Amino acid sequence: MIHAVLHEAKDTVAVAVVEGIQAGTELNAWIMDEDKIIQVKARQDIPIGHKVALSDMQVGDTVYKYGVDIGKVVAPIKAGDHAHVHNIKTKRW
Repeated sequence: MIHAVLHEAKDTVAVAVVEGIQAGTELNAWIMDEDKIIQVKARQDIPIGHKVALSDMQVGDTVYKYGVDIGKVVAPIKAGDHAHVHNIKTKRW
């Protein structure tokens, strides 16, 4: 089962595509550009449509989703964490 998708291997987050991802779930994330599956263990519940971190990130790091810079880390993130507005902010303002 595919739990999350990302476009490029350089992406630092993937998007949850199934309901009910709970902490502790071993996630299969599909890299679309390479047709490859990677795994990450969810450390927190991840709502459908939200992001899951694929690697540890520090404050100030750039976050990539679908091959695009979507913002910067404002609170430390561990691989498997729920990545959202509480730990990522846009660089626009």
